[in-house]
Amino acid sequence: MSSSEKMNALWSYANPRKFLAVTERLMPWLWILSGACLVIGLVWGFFFTPDDYRQGSTVKIIYLHVPSALMAINGWLMMLVMSLIWLIRRHHVSALAARAAAPVGAVMTVIALVTGAIWGQPMWGTWWAWDPRLTSFLILFLFYLGYMALWSAIEDPDTAADLTSVLCLVGSVFALLSRYAVNFWNQGLHQGASLSMDKKENVADVFYIPLLVCIAGFVLLFIALVFYRTGTEIRARRIRALQARERAGA
Repeated sequence: MSSSEKMNALWSYANPRKFLAVTERLMPWLWILSGACLVIGLVWGFFFTPDDYRQGSTVKIIYLHVPSALMAINGWLMMLVMSLIWLIRRHHVSALAARAAAPVGAVMTVIALVTGAIWGQPMWGTWWAWDPRLTSFLILFLFYLGYMALWSAIEDPDTAADLTSVLCLVGSVFALLSRYAVNFWNQGLHQGASLSMDKKENVADVFYIPLLVCIAGFVLLFIALVFYRTGTEIRARRIRALQARERAGA
């Protein structure tokens, strides 16, 4: 198969019927695998790992905080990719997938902010600080809210997709800042990355494997939710199109 044929095969999934057919077969497995990973990872992490010698039992919030923070950032980057596909190829499924991912990413951002505050209070002595990473994460959450509000405010779906795609491009700056703020600025209370290629900075081995299991669970859950919500958006779009035809024919 040539590269052009491979690309055509890939773009065929932008067809709503094929997308629904494939995702409906995948979703039961995604729900099962995500649930299994989350149960195993959280039980393992909360009940079968020791307390940290400096942070005590509060370190176990890592099993919720780190996966949710990763998905908050990568959820926006996934929306960026879908928005670019819409702007370049005008595939409606990509625009609807970006719209579907926004509430999921917003919830992940809230989880990351709340668990970060709970984790940070005993370590820093405050629930909130205008730390570079915390501030950029809060701004990212506001971009999620703005993205969803813009979709709801514009009646024409293609115009809404165009404008929200532009907003997504701008918000991607803060998504990247949320990921790399600690590297850009040395000041701030937030610690370095919990997962790193540098063994000195990476989380201790005893916490590492259950953390990876939790991350896998969050990734699979995010994919399942986006597939489910995208299917809902596709069906809602079809209903609106049928209603418009009926009104035009009346």
